[in-house]
Amino acid sequence: MSACCSPGSQARGPATDVGVAPVRMSTLEWSPDAGLRLLPLRGGSFAMGSDDAESVPGDGEGPIREARVEPFAIDAHCVSNERFAAFVDATGHVTDAERFGWSFVFEGFLPADLRESDRVVEASWWAAVRGADWNHPEGPGSDVSERGDHPVVHVSWNDATAYCRWAGTRLPTETEWEYAARGGLHQARYAWGDDLLPGGRHACNIWQGSFPLTNTLDDGWFGTAPVTAFEPNGYGLFNVAGNVWEWTGDPWSVGRMVDPGARVIRGGSYLCHASYCNRYRVSARTLSTPDSSTGHQGFRVAL
Repeated sequence: MSACCSPGSQARGPATDVGVAPVRMSTLEWSPDAGLRLLPLRGGSFAMGSDDAESVPGDGEGPIREARVEPFAIDAHCVSNERFAAFVDATGHVTDAERFGWSFVFEGFLPADLRESDRVVEASWWAAVRGADWNHPEGPGSDVSERGDHPVVHVSWNDATAYCRWAGTRLPTETEWEYAARGGLHQARYAWGDDLLPGGRHACNIWQGSFPLTNTLDDGWFGTAPVTAFEPNGYGLFNVAGNVWEWTGDPWSVGRMVDPGARVIRGGSYLCHASYCNRYRVSARTLSTPDSSTGHQGFRVAL
């Protein structure tokens, strides 16, 4: 199965599934080396999924079902470039994109000399750019020096779990992610309610205009926004809709079909648009392979 919005790297070999040691609840609040503060949530039962008219049955969004999560804690926002740089400095970690020598970049970000990069056949706006990685998000000549507070991108599931081991955390399960993203609202379409533009204001960083050629930038951003841009949801989480897709710890599944070679990503990204993706809804989901990296995938951590 292929993802609607996130290209996978078919040439990359199988990923190694790595575990994360459990951490006692008493250590939830502060991880000094990672600069990490987490929001403790009490857990409980909630209505997961959606039968909304905009839901995608083939993605396994429905049916609505009762789900339960135990108490846990989750990052208020995605891991930033600054935080990921601290991890790399401390460990010498080399990301999958750096090892393979390339990553997927949205064509609209590329200078003329890089627009001839190899393209994804079914999504020609994605270019496989040599030299693109977390520290060079648009390829050679780009950097994150002015984007320290933006979410790190071009990180694979493998990279995200390596960061978690260093920080003493883990990736959230898909159920935890949706529980936290709903912010206490029952079956709302978005993390803040049912209106995409509450009070006429933009509540998330997604594509406006005609995808993929024209972005009117009505929300103020072309590409990633800072990790604390826009208002948080009812539980204090920022950007659970749009900005960047977020890795979860779970393998992809639809019904009883489980694909251990893919991982669930949630939340949508700055490239999501109602005309082709529309997955910034809180129940929306898609998949990516554990070694894949793109300019619109990041992660937040949990315990």
